[in-house]
Amino acid sequence: MNLFKQELNFLFSLQNQNYKGYGLSKGKEREQRASIRFKTTLLTTLTDVLRHRPGWVEVKDEGEWDFYWCDVSWLRENFDHTYMDEHVRISHFRNHYELTRKNYMVKNLKRFRKQLEREAGKLEAAKCDFFPKTFEMPCEYHLFVEEFRKNPGITWIMKPVARSQGKGIFLFRRLKDIMDWRKGTSGKKLASLEAQPARSTVNPSGSHDTRGSDEQKDEIPVENYVAQRYIENPYLIGGRKFDLRVYVLVMSYLPLRAWLYRDGFARFSNTRFTLSSIDDQYVHLTNVAVQKTSPDYHPEKGCKWMLQRFRQYLASKHGPEAVETLFSDMDNIFVKSLQSVQKVIISDKHCFELYGYDILIDRNLKPWLLEVNASPSLTASSQEDYELKTCLLEDTLHVVDMEARLTGREKRVGGFDLMWNDGPVSREEGTPDLSGMGNFVTNTHLGCINDRKNQLRQLFHSLQGQKKASS
Repeated sequence: MNLFKQELNFLFSLQNQNYKGYGLSKGKEREQRASIRFKTTLLTTLTDVLRHRPGWVEVKDEGEWDFYWCDVSWLRENFDHTYMDEHVRISHFRNHYELTRKNYMVKNLKRFRKQLEREAGKLEAAKCDFFPKTFEMPCEYHLFVEEFRKNPGITWIMKPVARSQGKGIFLFRRLKDIMDWRKGTSGKKLASLEAQPARSTVNPSGSHDTRGSDEQKDEIPVENYVAQRYIENPYLIGGRKFDLRVYVLVMSYLPLRAWLYRDGFARFSNTRFTLSSIDDQYVHLTNVAVQKTSPDYHPEKGCKWMLQRFRQYLASKHGPEAVETLFSDMDNIFVKSLQSVQKVIISDKHCFELYGYDILIDRNLKPWLLEVNASPSLTASSQEDYELKTCLLEDTLHVVDMEARLTGREKRVGGFDLMWNDGPVSREEGTPDLSGMGNFVTNTHLGCINDRKNQLRQLFHSLQGQKKASS
């Protein structure tokens, strides 16, 4: 164990001595717990982090737990039937799919855009124009065909709404390709669904109830897709396409309380970009699960840049002001996408969620939201990747704060910066005004220096000092 972790563990142990902390739940006093019982089914970097956390004890099988980093299938089957004490925490919101299923994400963003246009005007609504034109298939097939015929020759991409790691994705330019897909995927059953409503129902709140769709899976084995206009002018580095993986931690939706992690990475394709071969997945799909099957893939080198390196590269090419604008536009994507589901996500106090955002940058330095992942990969593809994910997960646990050490007033915890707390959060220190909001600059530092070790030392020393002063 390195000296930094030894020092933090010592500070943790001091704080655990007969101290009552104040958590994040509206100032209510939360009693510190000497031991945290945790459970997880994920055998990844997460397991290492949980097992090495001071005072945390692993629970197997049906044992009682205080903290459960579960998979979404467990959530769907058990959440509604599980009693949880006040202090218990679980790693997903009940209906996370409102944001993380591709079709629901787009529906919620479209609805939110219309709401903004009614309430705040077209300029404000235009801040939601960060996702490509999208149609749900098969239920919007006829709308898609109408749009397709308006713009002949452009490239579209088909994605299954509930799969990940690039599975089931293909590009196309001809309607014939869609006809072949319709026949090959589900035959007559798929065509018959066009005349039916979507399998999920919409509750009065605007949320989607998937219980009905689960019941129907055996009856109609149809997989929904989205057809999305392909970004044909991606920003290229070394002639290769890439996207960004960014981490956002949501502790509450009502009120919305969201943290942005400083580190992340750019994922590159292994083959130079061209639109002349739309069937080559190594050109167009940047998922590591796809790229690692490429004959030229280097397992240790991988196809990733850390976000710090990416930000520095852009600054050297385009100047710091253009980069600030780009990263501010990405901040807008995170906030607007969360706001679009704020009223439909069930904001249970026991829940938190670490989302993996996938962002594509085009040649005009405009960011596009591709999707949001409820279960971003926590498996490391290299030593650098392992270190990033270890620090990310350690800091996630610091913010979740099972030990009840924090005051609830922190703007930064390790590599996480509080970007939204029922409203935008400003930076403490004065910085150049690049946001167009007077002197207000948002408290985000994506791709900036992540001196998390020093920050955590200072934070826990400060909390220890407050404890002594109050005792």
